[in-house]
Amino acid sequence: MQNIIIREATLADMDTLLQFEQGVISAERPFDPTLQDNHINYYDLNEFITAPNIYMAVAELDGEVIGSGYARIETSKIYLKHQHHAYLGFMYVLPQHRGKGVNKLVIDALKSWSARQGITELRLQVYDQNAPAVKAYEKVGFSKHLVGMRMGI
Repeated sequence: MQNIIIREATLADMDTLLQFEQGVISAERPFDPTLQDNHINYYDLNEFITAPNIYMAVAELDGEVIGSGYARIETSKIYLKHQHHAYLGFMYVLPQHRGKGVNKLVIDALKSWSARQGITELRLQVYDQNAPAVKAYEKVGFSKHLVGMRMGI
């Protein structure tokens, strides 16, 4: 973990980030029967890299990008104590580097960036049945807050 650096993503990282996006989608398909079966994209990665209200971080080891995540400042519901929060997403670590603390390093960087923006609340979504992801987020300090529910008709 000592050689891993966290840095802001650049457009030069796009090919790797597009591969990571497909990795996220592949990992989430078993938990979401509503996803289309064909090739899909979740994110506008160009916006994530260039928008001023979004910080896209990548973890790099020996010149190779091995993980990612973003924090996006969003307006909170008017009835909440905080006016804005940072929504975290696109959390991905290459399979061969999982369990080594890479996700924690990325989240720490997103948390630090968010705090520098005056943000006091972090939010994210994870499939309830994705036990490894839930455990990873709880390990770095997140706790379950709401349960989203759906019904197909």
